[in-house]
Amino acid sequence: MSLRRLDLTDFRVFPSARFAPERDGTTVITGANGTGKTSVLEALAYLGTRRSFRGAPTDALVRGGADSAIVRADIEGADSPVTVEAEIRLAGRSRTKVNYKITTARKDLAAAAPCTVFSPDDLSLVSGAPRGRRDLLDDALGALDARGARAADDVERVLRQRGALLRQAAGKSTPDVSASLDVWDGRLATLAEVLVSSRQALAVALAELVGEAYARLAGAAGQNLIALSYARSWNGDLRDALSASRRDDLRRAVNTVGPHRDDLILRIDGREARTHASQGEQRCLALALRLGVHRLVCARTPLRPVLLLDDVFSELDPTRSRALAEELPSGQSIVTTAVPLPAGMEVAQVVQVAELVGADP
Repeated sequence: MSLRRLDLTDFRVFPSARFAPERDGTTVITGANGTGKTSVLEALAYLGTRRSFRGAPTDALVRGGADSAIVRADIEGADSPVTVEAEIRLAGRSRTKVNYKITTARKDLAAAAPCTVFSPDDLSLVSGAPRGRRDLLDDALGALDARGARAADDVERVLRQRGALLRQAAGKSTPDVSASLDVWDGRLATLAEVLVSSRQALAVALAELVGEAYARLAGAAGQNLIALSYARSWNGDLRDALSASRRDDLRRAVNTVGPHRDDLILRIDGREARTHASQGEQRCLALALRLGVHRLVCARTPLRPVLLLDDVFSELDPTRSRALAEELPSGQSIVTTAVPLPAGMEVAQVVQVAELVGADP
């Protein structure tokens, strides 16, 4: 997989822009802070996930004064060229097209625009809330497990519908509300069984790859046992748990139980990394998680995700920077950086972000 061209219209700071990186090797985007270097990577990653890897809301992605933004990429796929286009709207529903057909399926987007993102914010994968770790798993399912990816999409839809019903009920458990909740609870329990099984299998498959990557990134300090385990947020049958939580769900008007509350527990030598690891250990583990997912996707599918590195070297000491550069798989990579690249890291192209602005999409 390689990006041939990325066109932006009214995305972030760009009225219009065009970016054409080297198809094999490393392209470095340079420029002053606030000029849009990270936004180029953010736009490309959005096509494969329908969200900002920076955690930004939709309205932050649309340039001030515009009603919508367009992100369009021409990608050289495994078998044929692919065009992916997203229209991000301030009002109404945003939409994404693959080869001019609208799609919302996680697996279709992951296959059309596969990317592996390395960002300074990745530290929150380890130290932050469970949602980031769930997103890591579900994004990987998009490339690795079609059944699990469909279940992840369907669970999101059921949770939205169930949540809307809870809000409409205004805390009252009428016969109609109870009957509708019974239906949604049954659907959620069935879908959750598939999703949780897929997430658990993925955690098992990733454990060895993440451990190996961590050891190489951490060097002499990396002779640690890395463990990944999936933790459900309920005990027993989910239908029973949903029934037991119904009164609380109605009172709070939120879904309090389900796979959207689960977590991926990360341990280093038996210590939970979120609370008992140093920041250096957490950062190495976050990088190792990204590398592990990338290697698993490459091993099990024809996909070769584009590597996107957003100023990660500024957060690493020289030893770990060199180790990360040596660990990066071959292929296309796009890098933004505010510091010199590690010694020995070859660069195929350097692009000033100012050169992209105003280019005709």
